[in-house]
Amino acid sequence: MNTTWPAMAAESGALGIGLFVAGVVVVALLLGAFVLGGRIRLREPPPPRPEDQPRLPADGPVREVLENREPDEVPRSEHRVTPHEIPALGNIPSRPSPERKRRRWSEGGSGSFGSGGPGRT
Repeated sequence: MNTTWPAMAAESGALGIGLFVAGVVVVALLLGAFVLGGRIRLREPPPPRPEDQPRLPADGPVREVLENREPDEVPRSEHRVTPHEIPALGNIPSRPSPERKRRRWSEGGSGSFGSGGPGRT
């Protein structure tokens, strides 16, 4: 491997020119992305104005309603009931429960399946 100094200089010069060209390409791509982002931003709607923001109702903030609900039962029949035969097209409606206390699971149970407990007795 007997290379002379001018050959090595020519190789490193070509490498330098190649790196310079690659740098110019990267800068051009970044500038293009910046310009494209600006054009996309101009097509977006402007941010909402203060008068477009939601306001509180005249009677004050809406309060949470706490009530017990109980579902309507699925109608019993001799044949299999499909969803379109259930009242309200399969969306099971509910109604306020006359009972004021919340239903709780049995004492000593966790209320979930697979808890590892002895189960109901």
